[in-house]
Amino acid sequence: MYSSLFDAVFADSFFSPMRTVYVVSASQLEKIKRSQREEELEDIEASRKRLEESYQARVKVLDEREHELQEEIKALAPETKEKEQVTA
Repeated sequence: MYSSLFDAVFADSFFSPMRTVYVVSASQLEKIKRSQREEELEDIEASRKRLEESYQARVKVLDEREHELQEEIKALAPETKEKEQVTA
């Protein structure tokens, strides 16, 4: 299958001699790191904004439902008192 042990070792992709290596200066590396950190920070800020918007929307829905329930309770309360007086 392989003509030599050397061919067998380098046929495996892990040992492939065709790997790409990039050489950058220290200043270029710092620019790349800074760029990556800035991008991550922007992602965090966008995520935080979406989360806060979602939270506010959910709070609004809950407040509306709470108000509806309070109104229903108020509407039902007088009827209950009237029924108690009639049966007493």
